[in-house]
Amino acid sequence: MPVWQPEGRQSITTRLVAHDPARLVRFLKDVFGASGELEADRPSEMQIGDSIVMVSGVGPRDATSSFLYLYVEDADATYQRALKAGARPLEPPADMPWATGGR
Repeated sequence: MPVWQPEGRQSITTRLVAHDPARLVRFLKDVFGASGELEADRPSEMQIGDSIVMVSGVGPRDATSSFLYLYVEDADATYQRALKAGARPLEPPADMPWATGGR
């Protein structure tokens, strides 16, 4: 691993800025099984699979909209957990040609 890349990190780490970071941290835990804790004085680092998602509240940065692609074992069950946790659906899960593992 290059010396400039922190141990255990991917080349890209996502940071989400939310109006209610505590709610987002709970959502990530309930829906995706994320580990990590809400941090009051710095971005929360949530581990999902082999990736870290940083979560922070508004302040010097405004809340942002994002699209994240997350590979899960059972998309339908994950979708149902998301709905139960308060997500508003934009579109139901569907098989996509870029997500089949084949090229």
